Amino acid sequence: MQQEIQKLLQSTGKVIVGKEETVLQTIIAMLCGGHVLLEDVPGVGKTQLAAALSKSIGGEFHRIQLTPDIMPSDITGYSVVNQQDGSLEYRPGAAICNFLLADEINRASPKVQSALLEIMEEHQISLDGQTHVLPSPFMVIATQNPVETYGTYHLPEAQMDRFFMKISMGYPTLQEEIAILDRNGEHSPIQNITEPVLTTDEVTALQQRVNDVQVSDGVREYIISLVHATRESDLTALGVSPRGSIACFKAVRASAFVHGRNFVTPDDVRELAVPVLAHRILLSPKGRNQLGSPEALVRQILDTLPVPAGA
Repeated sequence: MQQEIQKLLQSTGKVIVGKEETVLQTIIAMLCGGHVLLEDVPGVGKTQLAAALSKSIGGEFHRIQLTPDIMPSDITGYSVVNQQDGSLEYRPGAAICNFLLADEINRASPKVQSALLEIMEEHQISLDGQTHVLPSPFMVIATQNPVETYGTYHLPEAQMDRFFMKISMGYPTLQEEIAILDRNGEHSPIQNITEPVLTTDEVTALQQRVNDVQVSDGVREYIISLVHATRESDLTALGVSPRGSIACFKAVRASAFVHGRNFVTPDDVRELAVPVLAHRILLSPKGRNQLGSPEALVRQILDTLPVPAGA
């Protein structure tokens, strides 16, 4: 594994007990300039994961608790008139940072979600005829509770497609929860990270190095065959978009990179297909009846799709 990635895992491990796969997937999304939707029940460490990653990198971290009364300007910022010369002055919103934790995103109004959509896609804010470019790296880590839906707004498919990955942390094991109790006894675990292990410039450099990873024609065809299978199945009402194909292509290169390889294997595709592709799929009534979830569909396709030889 790359030395820089190992440092990040060790640093976040001072806060997050176990869940190395979840942390690694979040790092992979970051290396691709993507955003993550953490969907899980309350209290499993979603907020701490975002804070630990930010503190490990030394990036600026902002958290916004999304509720129906939050305005788009709370995220994008707003302009005020300078009383001396009449010019407009920009007042930054929560999005001017490296890591934005959008807590309970499905409680935000559609207007706020639309404002967040441009930020996620363009990495910039357009306001009063001016464009404000966001810092690099920039990453949105959004959370939502899949159980309690009263008072929430459904995330439209267009916005779900903007998320690079959808990840669930899950409950800790018995031994992990004992360690969590010990770690939270005296102070907040986030205080265990005393200094960053990487800088934002180093993360940007890592993002560039990911582009050097080679992807064979066989693996490319494997990705496209997987995506097309989601579109052609009678179990889906909406298959994976071309944006999903691109996301999968980027993710497998980042996966190979973090594991110290300069080439992608089919196993990289199999490991990341569910978190990268499943949330982009809308099942048909038949699919919901037979499989229950898009994740099950992706796994079914992976089980039947021929793996490219020699890739």
